[in-house]
Amino acid sequence: MKRVALITGGTRGIGFGIATQLAKAGFNLAVNGTRLDEAVQPAIDELKVLGAEVIYCRGSIASSADRESMIRSTREHYGALHILVNNAGIAPRERRDILDATEESYDEVLSTNLKGCYFLTQKAANYMIEQKQNNPGFSGCIINVSSISATVASINRGEYCLSKAGLSMATQLFAIRLGAYNIPVYEIRPGIIRTDMTAGVKEKYDKLISEGLCIQQRWGEPEDVGRVVAALAKGDFLYSTGQVIMVDGGLTIPRL
Repeated sequence: MKRVALITGGTRGIGFGIATQLAKAGFNLAVNGTRLDEAVQPAIDELKVLGAEVIYCRGSIASSADRESMIRSTREHYGALHILVNNAGIAPRERRDILDATEESYDEVLSTNLKGCYFLTQKAANYMIEQKQNNPGFSGCIINVSSISATVASINRGEYCLSKAGLSMATQLFAIRLGAYNIPVYEIRPGIIRTDMTAGVKEKYDKLISEGLCIQQRWGEPEDVGRVVAALAKGDFLYSTGQVIMVDGGLTIPRL
């Protein structure tokens, strides 16, 4: 029986790179997004070509009802959930200096990037514990995709940085709580990854990368993150719960 992975924001960008690598690794998938079914069908078809069974769980992770629906749909269709990948996230609609940022932007970003992940993890974790209790051989894990912004400050998008720093602590909290059930929890911190979210700053980062911002002088690709997720999901790092894996081309290594 194939293991099952739920990936939030799994139909494009980093999430689709993750879904692609998990499909190649032999997982069946539940992919979440907010777009209409017809808009995501090409992505779903690509994943199916790779041999995965795929269901689409439309909804916002900022919504309690939608989070409940994601877990319920996955459970009803597959009868199991082994891997949760908390990938969905948003940037502020407008980058504004922290002296001018609005409460509305703060609430929107934190509700999606932190609160949504936190309570979706709670639901998934309780379901995984139930599966573990019913079947001691059950093997699962939770993978949080945060960002180098968990520790690298950007004063024109403070709400985003705070959301990722909070997700980093959530990783540690759930790693501790789920340790007794041998359900590892990991954090991946991508750097500058080529996605829709970074398309608007391509020229800026092309220049910075060419000037040595990253040790490996190229953009990261969604597949770079996906390969790490696949290794964690397959169980290659079972004794590393609570740990952070950097996928940033060496950007955050201090240099003189």
